Amino acid sequence: MSDIIFEHNLSEKFISVGPVTIYWYSLMFLFAFWFGYMILKRIYIRENKDVKLLDPFLVHMVLGTIIGARLGEVFFYNWEYFQNNLLEIFLPFKINGFDWEFVGFRGLSSHGATIGIITSIILYKVKYKYDSVLWIFDRLVIAVALGGTLVRIGNFFNSEIVGVFTNSDYGVIFQNRGEILPRHPAQLYEAFGYIILFITLVLIYNKTKLKDLKGFLFGFFLMFLFVVRFIVEYVKESQGGLEEQLGIFSTGQWLSIPFILIGIGLMIYSYISIEKK
Repeated sequence: MSDIIFEHNLSEKFISVGPVTIYWYSLMFLFAFWFGYMILKRIYIRENKDVKLLDPFLVHMVLGTIIGARLGEVFFYNWEYFQNNLLEIFLPFKINGFDWEFVGFRGLSSHGATIGIITSIILYKVKYKYDSVLWIFDRLVIAVALGGTLVRIGNFFNSEIVGVFTNSDYGVIFQNRGEILPRHPAQLYEAFGYIILFITLVLIYNKTKLKDLKGFLFGFFLMFLFVVRFIVEYVKESQGGLEEQLGIFSTGQWLSIPFILIGIGLMIYSYISIEKK
């Protein structure tokens, strides 16, 4: 049986023109927001909602995602470092005395992004009262599932959030990390799980009446996505954080458990609510 090994020496850069460089990771983020906007626009038109409501919606989404993801990384994974380097929380520079090195915002947490998105959309709902917040989340998660897929592909190009060594003739050799042994491509495992989630959500929305159960799609999304995350964590290299104190599970697994439970609770709630009517 032949080896199943991919030697990853792909460039992080999509294109460079003079001093301007566009990275694959940044491009995947832009695609995530663009495709998300187009998906929601189609849904709003289909359900007779004013598409003008999507402009402020997108602003809340972008800010909630980036701020939440960054703060999640800071407090869940690297507070020991950032408590002594507060300026670096929102600056894309590593500061060493008078030397500033541009490193970008590589530290982003998906759990933090989830909290940030939920918070920002609740704030959005306070001002724009055209439907229930659960109605909004039930539609939003379709776009977020696709966005999560694209972001994980960006992580793969960056050779980050890698899996553990496979100790076999299977895996990806991340040559950009200076490695010669294959690892599990944990980013692609997650991306595959998220694209399955996206397809499932689209089918549920288009082919069933479950979309009329307020909170069901949102709950299903939380349960499915974080179950995928929980499972993939078993083959993912440790990223530190809570696991050093709590043990048993990784930080990503500990943070996934509440979302899984909330997701199951929302699905149950959606059924109970419809039965009471």
